[in-house]
Amino acid sequence: MSDIKFPEGFLWGGAIAANQSEGAYREGGKGLTTVDMIPYGENRMPVKLGQVDKVELDADEFYPSHQAIDFYHRYKEDIAMLAEMGFKVFRMSIAWARIFPNGDEETPNQAGIDFYRSVFEECKKYGIEPLVTLCHFDVPMHLVNEYGSWRNRKMITFFERYARTCFEAFDGLVKYWLTFNEINILLASPFSGAGIAFQEGENHDQVKYQAAHHELVASALVAKIAHEINPENQVGCMLAGGQFYPYSCKPEDVFTAMQKDRENLFFIDVQSRGYYPSYAQKVFDEKGVKLDIHEEDFEILKNTVDFISFSYYASRCASADMNEGNTSAANVVKSIKNPHLEASDWGWVIDPLGLRITMNSLYDRYQKPLFLVENGLGAKDTIDENGEINDDYRIDYLRSHVEAMKDAIADGVPLMGYTPWGCIDLVAASTGEMSKRYGFIYVDRDNEGNGSLDRTPKKSFYWYKKVIASNGEDLA
Repeated sequence: MSDIKFPEGFLWGGAIAANQSEGAYREGGKGLTTVDMIPYGENRMPVKLGQVDKVELDADEFYPSHQAIDFYHRYKEDIAMLAEMGFKVFRMSIAWARIFPNGDEETPNQAGIDFYRSVFEECKKYGIEPLVTLCHFDVPMHLVNEYGSWRNRKMITFFERYARTCFEAFDGLVKYWLTFNEINILLASPFSGAGIAFQEGENHDQVKYQAAHHELVASALVAKIAHEINPENQVGCMLAGGQFYPYSCKPEDVFTAMQKDRENLFFIDVQSRGYYPSYAQKVFDEKGVKLDIHEEDFEILKNTVDFISFSYYASRCASADMNEGNTSAANVVKSIKNPHLEASDWGWVIDPLGLRITMNSLYDRYQKPLFLVENGLGAKDTIDENGEINDDYRIDYLRSHVEAMKDAIADGVPLMGYTPWGCIDLVAASTGEMSKRYGFIYVDRDNEGNGSLDRTPKKSFYWYKKVIASNGEDLA
């Protein structure tokens, strides 16, 4: 490991999302969102992937987001625990349907604004900067049912109104913003990613890329608005990151890995550079996609992001013959098992060097500051006879990735901050489980929604507190 230190003012913290933590899914005037419709169990994946054309609530299903971990009622307790760890930044999201319950109203829901203002003020009380995602996989269901979600260009107007409302209502409380969470996941998981449910006979690629274009225009438009409302605002994009390795040095495998990386980075290319990449037209031609692009879109897209935020859990592996299987049935991004790496209980490979590789690749490509806004180990935690959770496996994972970040900084990569995922245990987006835990803070709840919801610090809580206090120097 290098002698390079983390920069002064480095933003140490953690991350959650509204749809996986808040619960209170119909309180405070909130409308239904896409995630509220995704059940736990065998019917989860068909809904997430957009294979169910009419998505409705079923009394026989369990929906984890409806209560989640009840952050809506417990945020003061939770933020106090984050402050005890020494958080400098807290990544969270606003539920669009709390601000505009249907999504197409002219006037926002004041109760939603009041709730988030109170959350942000609680953060500021402890000197914690909120890092806020505007759309973290939760589109108001009314926009899905009435307009077909992001396949419809009218969504740009609705999102612009929502974002402007947030920028104005929370001006002075929030200066770090992300537009869309893991925008590239739209291609792999259309309903959970963007509220897209396919109709019979549709060209799925046409629908997905047209929806993505509308999101890209909306993202650029609200980046422009954020800077107009307050020049101090910083707006980032958000990538589901992880470099693709070729399975072998066979040229066909190398080329396939390059194509997979391009597919992954496609939308970030637009958000960071302000125009579609050179390889876009070939992709569209091969997939039978003809985008409806308005003339003004080209100018709007020039409003690029200030920084590149990304998630990194694992690297990926690609072969010209991708029939060797996915790492896990829960993973929507296909990847061959890498024989050189160990994997988590859920089949995600553990590859800290892959983080360094990914960071270098992103900075080489975009030359913009990076922000690692999701990283962590989903694992099954047990409470011992003393009531303690000794999650050394999580500490080992996080330590190795903090060291990889430090190495990347030594390589010359500017990194703004680090917000490990699920700093408080929450509902896993991939599987809907509570047993797939990421947090420094244990939440007493099981996969069926039973439990007291009481919070308990894990061993990693105290380890991360030391890391933050030493600005990344004390990793023991």
